[in-house]
Amino acid sequence: MIQAIGLTKHYGSFVALHDLSFESRPGEILALVGPNGAGKTTALKLLVGSLTPTAGQALIGGFDVHHQPVDAKRLLAFVPDQPFLYEQLTVSELLSFIGGMYRMDPANLQRRAEQLLRTFDLEQVAGRQIGQLSYGMKSRLLLLVSLLHEPKAMILDEPFFGLDPQTLRLMKQLLIQRAADGMTIMLSTHQLPIVEDVAHRIAVLSRGRLLALGTWDELKQQHGGQRLEDIFFQLTGAPHRELA
Repeated sequence: MIQAIGLTKHYGSFVALHDLSFESRPGEILALVGPNGAGKTTALKLLVGSLTPTAGQALIGGFDVHHQPVDAKRLLAFVPDQPFLYEQLTVSELLSFIGGMYRMDPANLQRRAEQLLRTFDLEQVAGRQIGQLSYGMKSRLLLLVSLLHEPKAMILDEPFFGLDPQTLRLMKQLLIQRAADGMTIMLSTHQLPIVEDVAHRIAVLSRGRLLALGTWDELKQQHGGQRLEDIFFQLTGAPHRELA
């Protein structure tokens, strides 16, 4: 469902991403981990079509996101690390706007909106302006909006940052359930314990290159260590410093 074929991105002489290749299957949660500057966000932006690759292809459901963007993006939801919401609109107005962009049938849009508002416990704020909502509510609304058109694949960049425990738990449960229902999910995060909880496979990037890709058990067998943090530091070469 999500496929990278030799994805490469250069900025002048700087190589942000080099020859990234993988496939992510329906029903799978694939997590990208790596230090700052590893190329995670670059990879995600190439996969959703907001960056043009120097070389390689990004496919969603077999559609090239750069040459067949409409077909690819009908199947896709993207939650960026710095999301934008129209804060002067009410929650209901935003859902109507997004549904119109995807040309959803009005009856189906209303059904989906009501269902998702219940799922994310946002029914009580449907008539409020988005700018009046708390950070946690905005985070839930962003995920709600991304699911409105019933995508087959979802890509999220740092989706767990700054979430309160209730919203974090809801987010984890929802991703696990959506994957169980057949959705392909790919996410980037620095929160390694959450990766251990939710990911079926883990990709470790550093300096624009893929260092390892496998299930949690496969990574432990190949690299040792009882925690993902141990393997992460071993592969990325992060220095160990004694505390004073």
